[in-house]
Amino acid sequence: MKNSNNLAIEKEGGISQDTLLMEFETIRPRLKSYLFRITAHKEDTEDLLQETYIKVSDNLLTFQKKSSLKTWIFAIATNLAKDYLRTKTRWLPNAMDLAREESINHPEVHIARFLEINETSSNGRFILREHINFCFTCIGKTLPVEQQVVVLLKDIFDFKINEIATIINKTEGVVKHLLLNCRKTMQDIFDYRCSLINKNGVCYQCSELNGIFNPKQNFQEQKIKTGLEYESSDITKKQLFKLRTNIAKAVNPYKCDGSDLQFFHFEHINNVLDISTSK
Repeated sequence: MKNSNNLAIEKEGGISQDTLLMEFETIRPRLKSYLFRITAHKEDTEDLLQETYIKVSDNLLTFQKKSSLKTWIFAIATNLAKDYLRTKTRWLPNAMDLAREESINHPEVHIARFLEINETSSNGRFILREHINFCFTCIGKTLPVEQQVVVLLKDIFDFKINEIATIINKTEGVVKHLLLNCRKTMQDIFDYRCSLINKNGVCYQCSELNGIFNPKQNFQEQKIKTGLEYESSDITKKQLFKLRTNIAKAVNPYKCDGSDLQFFHFEHINNVLDISTSK
């Protein structure tokens, strides 16, 4: 129940702390998923989520209702995430390749830990659809931060163009341009790298991990179920990207069968990138 102070604030057209708390708790799961897709780091995501709430709460009186409260909160979270990325190692296009090489060189550390999580955690299963979401995040992180933000907000979290423009403080025309460039770049990377959709693709991580964690499962059948394997030239890169987007949108990184496995996988990549750039 709202107290008299909160009622008075809202009567005067403001937003009370009670209303803010209710709205924040409503959007928390999606905001948390959004921040994780930007950071690829579980603990840092929690820190950013907390920082977002504190900053939103401290600046509540400056909210002028020119956008929805949700959009305003995402704008503050996005700015904090951008600041965070400036302090971190750049995510390299070959990040997964570097992590794979490190795992092969030190199987007693990394592969052993993968298998331990798979055997002991209720969220340690390797699921191909979830790995496709993992790859979507990994490839997206190689892009300039504003392109990352735009494609996540539009294609994964269904924000409108005008809302995204407010969040990143750009014109709608700039948002559309960023979105076009981002999609084109990601489509080209997937087409070149992914062995699911290109028999000459350089990345076979999904099939290798499936062989480790699900040796008795028919990987060909799993590929067909994703809808991403194709033989027809009638299916374009644009359509395949839309399929990937729909798969990624349906996966909550925090509530999926392989969440613990993927958290460790991202932690491993982060560690490898830190080492590779410090040499």
